[in-house]
Amino acid sequence: MKNINSIVNVVLAVAVAILFYLHFASNKKPIVANAAKANGNKSCMIAYFEMDSIQNHFEYYKQIIDELTKKEQEAKNILAAKKNDNIAKLKEYQGRGNAMSQEQMAAASQDMQRRESDYQFQEQSEASKLSGETRDKLLDVKKKIEDFLKDYNKDKTYSFIISNSADLIYYKDSAFNITNDIVKGLNDTYKPKKK
Repeated sequence: MKNINSIVNVVLAVAVAILFYLHFASNKKPIVANAAKANGNKSCMIAYFEMDSIQNHFEYYKQIIDELTKKEQEAKNILAAKKNDNIAKLKEYQGRGNAMSQEQMAAASQDMQRRESDYQFQEQSEASKLSGETRDKLLDVKKKIEDFLKDYNKDKTYSFIISNSADLIYYKDSAFNITNDIVKGLNDTYKPKKK
């Protein structure tokens, strides 16, 4: 999720920087005019969509978030069971306490260190696996959005289609909000499997 937002924010920042540069660089106007002539005097149209609406209404995205949430909970359950097993073993060793010889106490200590090390390794492994899967799934969502937007803009109406981010865009004219078109189109493209 953060990766998609970061990528979109970078693209938006570049677009804003270009627009500011073109607006304030008065000695560069002939280049802009030449570019407009090369494009048949077509103006630069920018449309936007609300990413939070995509996240809330795109069925495929919601399904992916549900799957990732379930996998995260499964990983937490596995780790909790392992931790509870370690706690039970520690209590067993503590219960035997004075009845254990020096060698048995040393072996118990080594066993607990090994168990803790195994737990930490599994915790890192689960986090890495979940992180990789999350990244891959969110990149898949991003690809679906990009593919849809290429088809949606096949008539080249818009020069840019950007995702709205509150910390990057300070003004927007809702006439260029294409969020509903995108949500409808994405959901028409993606038909969830009936369970």
